[in-house]
Amino acid sequence: MTGNTFRVVGLALALELAMVSRLSGAEGDAVRGQKLYEECIACHSLEPGLHGIGPSLYGVFNRKAGELSDYRYSPTLKRSGIIWTADTIDAFIADAQQFLPANRMPYAGMPNAADRADLIAYLHRAAK
Repeated sequence: MTGNTFRVVGLALALELAMVSRLSGAEGDAVRGQKLYEECIACHSLEPGLHGIGPSLYGVFNRKAGELSDYRYSPTLKRSGIIWTADTIDAFIADAQQFLPANRMPYAGMPNAADRADLIAYLHRAAK
């Protein structure tokens, strides 16, 4: 391989890695995500112990799904074994019923991967 071929292959790999990172929620625009969170706030707070229709999202990252003792989760969610990470949150908010059928979240989903990455970036910052 020539030097130019190595550069082209290296650039292609770097671009692919950047796209995978973006889609997995590793990067996103938290400011834009805050605006997107307005869709969530009707049901979910970011305050510890303050639940709405849905559970508080405070401390959600690396938490086992259904583990808050002061919120009534669906049996499906409690038994799921899911640990909330950027990837599992991304899949859940893309299409909650496809990701985990028979859960109680009546949400149509967020089909745009960039929107989900932005929302997840905001949650990383705000849900601690």
